[in-house]
Amino acid sequence: MTTLSQIAGAVALARRRYYTDRPESRRRLTKPVISVGNLTVGGSGKTPLVAYLAARLLQRGWRPSILSRGYGRAYVADGVVVVSDGRTVLADLARSGDEPLMLARQLPGVAVLVSPNRHLAGRLAEARFGCDVHLLDDGFQHFVLERDIDLLVVGPDDVSRPLVLPFGRLREPLEVARAADAVLWTGEGDAADAAARLGVAHGFQLTHEAGAFTSAPFGGPLPAPGDRVIAMAAIARPERFVAALARSGFNVASTMFLRDHHRYTPADLARAEREMRDANAVCIVTTEKDMVRLLPLRPLPFPLAWRRLTTRVEPAETFDAWLDARLARGTARQEPAA
Repeated sequence: MTTLSQIAGAVALARRRYYTDRPESRRRLTKPVISVGNLTVGGSGKTPLVAYLAARLLQRGWRPSILSRGYGRAYVADGVVVVSDGRTVLADLARSGDEPLMLARQLPGVAVLVSPNRHLAGRLAEARFGCDVHLLDDGFQHFVLERDIDLLVVGPDDVSRPLVLPFGRLREPLEVARAADAVLWTGEGDAADAAARLGVAHGFQLTHEAGAFTSAPFGGPLPAPGDRVIAMAAIARPERFVAALARSGFNVASTMFLRDHHRYTPADLARAEREMRDANAVCIVTTEKDMVRLLPLRPLPFPLAWRRLTTRVEPAETFDAWLDARLARGTARQEPAA
């Protein structure tokens, strides 16, 4: 079984080595690029970290853009889709994808652009919107675009079972973690020690917290701890969402899980309505990413509440100082000749 994983790992290493050995094959933007990535498929919390970084950069006087490939879009157009210009959300779910649309709604002041060609998207962000720093969402394996800072989200499961696809969850062998500038550690214990074991000089603690429920823009009553609810989610590792509900005191009567990035249909809504009625639940609860995928189906046949996953990087002051120093180095670069 592991032979296929070994072959896949060797191919992934060869691909990384190809770009490392051929810097001329990589493109560079004028402004600094911060890559946020991981080693696994799905469920590591990269997108909430991107939101955290974008908000902090905005507060500190930067004009950030978020560059995404827009995975799971229903309609893939050539060129660049501007999901948000920093003032207005300009693209719908079908053209933007769920995570870029979620980020655009969540982050006024931040430009969000979608394209498989993220160099082109970054050039557009600089020229049209005056962006002076870029966040490359899910960028650790996107070798075509040079970056000034590589942040790698790593958790205990990545280390304890370091098996590459198809029989593990890793996209690349664990050894490539040393290419990162800093590890964002999601497990227990000292983050700096975890980073050092992976051959990375800097490590910071990454924590996620579920926020309060809201029902906007769907309306309807909000659930209270102790209420019977139906948990509906189409995300990677939805069991974490259910565990957080239980910790918050909600009575999860049943669950309805669908594959990550699933496009909801009227049949899905009818099924959820039956689940809620049969369980005598007060409402359906879901994630923010699911919420944006349900927007085109309004009005819903049931009350819905959703909660946002928020992120913190600790120690915050140390991380901010480290990030500022790295960004200053990137800002000092001269634009390469055309």
